[in-house]
Amino acid sequence: MNLLLDLGNTRLKWARAEDGALTPGAPLAWADETMLHGLARRWAALPNPARVLVASVAGAERDAALAEAVRVRFHVEAEFVRSPAAACGVRNAYAEPERLGVDRFLAMVAARAQRLAPCVIAGGGTALTLDALAGDGRHLGGLIAPGPALMQSALRDAAARVVVERPGRIVDAADNTPDALASGCWQAAAALIERFHAHMAAALGGAPRVLLAGGDADALGALLAVPHQPLRDAVLRGLVVWAAAHPA
Repeated sequence: MNLLLDLGNTRLKWARAEDGALTPGAPLAWADETMLHGLARRWAALPNPARVLVASVAGAERDAALAEAVRVRFHVEAEFVRSPAAACGVRNAYAEPERLGVDRFLAMVAARAQRLAPCVIAGGGTALTLDALAGDGRHLGGLIAPGPALMQSALRDAAARVVVERPGRIVDAADNTPDALASGCWQAAAALIERFHAHMAAALGGAPRVLLAGGDADALGALLAVPHQPLRDAVLRGLVVWAAAHPA
C-alpha cells in the first residue's frame, strides 16, 4: 500500500493506493487544526505504507511539517515529487520544468493515463490554472489566475467601499454588492476557461475536452457554455501513475 498526499494552498488531500485502487481519506484544511494533530487522528488506524509520495505547492514550512508528521507516524521518509521535463508520457512546456506546479503536471499525467487528451485542464482552487495537453502528451503551456474566492477577497481588501455583509449569489446581472462581487468573480473565471479553450482549440485538433479539477470544479462547471467533464482527484491519480513509473 502506498500513501499519496496532495498538499495544496488551503488543504491536504490524501488517499491510499493499492493494486490500482484509490481510497481517498478525509481532507485536512489548514485552518481547522494543526497538521500533526489532524493527521494523527486521520491516520491512526492506517497500516504502515510501503511508500509515501507527496505533491506539494504549499511551501517549505508546510512541507517540513508534513515530512515530520509522516516520519513520526510511519517511520518512513516522504518522497516529494517535482515537475520534470518529461515523465509518464507528458512533456513539460516550461523551459525550467521544476517551475511548473507539480499539481498541474500530475493532473496532466492523470488525464493522459485516462486517454482524455487532447484536452484543456482547468484546476479551480486558490488559483485557477489552465493547461493545454496535446494528444501525444505535449504540454502546450497554460495560464494562472486568482481563483474566484481569492478574487473576491482581494477586491474586498483593496476597495474600501466594496462592503459585503453576506455571501453573494451568482446571477447574470446583480442589483446589490454581494451578488455583484460573487457573480463578477465566478463569471470571470468561467470566461477565462472558455477563452483559453477557444484559443487553444486549433493547436489541440479542433475539439479538445475541457476537464475540471480542484475544489471549485463543480461550481465552475455550472457556469461553462462549453462541454466539460470532471477530473476527480486529479493529483492523487497522477501520483498513482508516477509511483508505478518510478519504483522505489
